Amino acid sequence: MSEPYSGTVHGPGAASPPPPSPPRGIFVRTGNAARAGITMGSTLAMVISWSVHKSVIWAVIHGVFSWLYVIYYVLTRPA
Repeated sequence: MSEPYSGTVHGPGAASPPPPSPPRGIFVRTGNAARAGITMGSTLAMVISWSVHKSVIWAVIHGVFSWLYVIYYVLTRPA
């Protein structure tokens, strides 16, 4: 004689329980920053470029070069 159906599925086809919720007041952000289309390096390069050149075109160009421009700026700025 088999046990009555309890509504719980066991075995390889069973769905896993949902992950626990984070503690209240703590925000968890999931995802990939690259999906946003702009990285921290690009943002930093554009801000540095704007502060030096005051030109949107140069800011966009330096944003494309991202960390390369940031490193260039750090190495070539006056001490």
